[in-house]
Amino acid sequence: MRVTAVTPVDKRKCKVFLEEEDFAFPLYRGEVERFHIQEGSELPETVYLRILEEILVPRAKERALYLLQAQGRTGAQMETKLSGDGYPKEVINRVMEFLKEYRLIDDRVYTENFIRMNQEKKSCRQIAFELQQKGVDRQDISRILEGSAQDDLAAARNLLKKRLRTADLSDLKEKNRLGAYLGRRGFSYDVIRRVMQEVQSGQEE
Repeated sequence: MRVTAVTPVDKRKCKVFLEEEDFAFPLYRGEVERFHIQEGSELPETVYLRILEEILVPRAKERALYLLQAQGRTGAQMETKLSGDGYPKEVINRVMEFLKEYRLIDDRVYTENFIRMNQEKKSCRQIAFELQQKGVDRQDISRILEGSAQDDLAAARNLLKKRLRTADLSDLKEKNRLGAYLGRRGFSYDVIRRVMQEVQSGQEE
């Protein structure tokens, strides 16, 4: 393995680029000196494996655990984050295996929790869209949503009632504004029409 470049990231860290593998990995400057890594020099595979086992994998695991303390993440989100931190694919794969083995990353559990937390304020369509943006498989989302207690009518009704504390559906402009509000949250025309009729009937009584 030939080192093509050692570029500074900040005052403490560098990125080491390898020609054959066409990727870089981050090291502290002291570690670069410790392993005698220099631009244009050869990096023996045995040394690279030591760096992998002793530094990169443990450090990436620690980073992943730190990220999970702040909030839950999907597998795709974690891979993207670790990749953005400069870890090579081989290291990320090892870390993901570890996280999945210990159920620290579980897209199904994440999806079920996300649905439960949002089912009273978002439509099925909006929930599915946001989960896809987080990297959850579309078919898995559909399957879990089908088995959940998600109810678009109830969610739209809940949102509309909160808005109606300061609104009146007898005002056409206000009614259109509220309909657009629900539409932006992914509710269908039929759902919006039904809850509007329900709530308007209640206001008129």
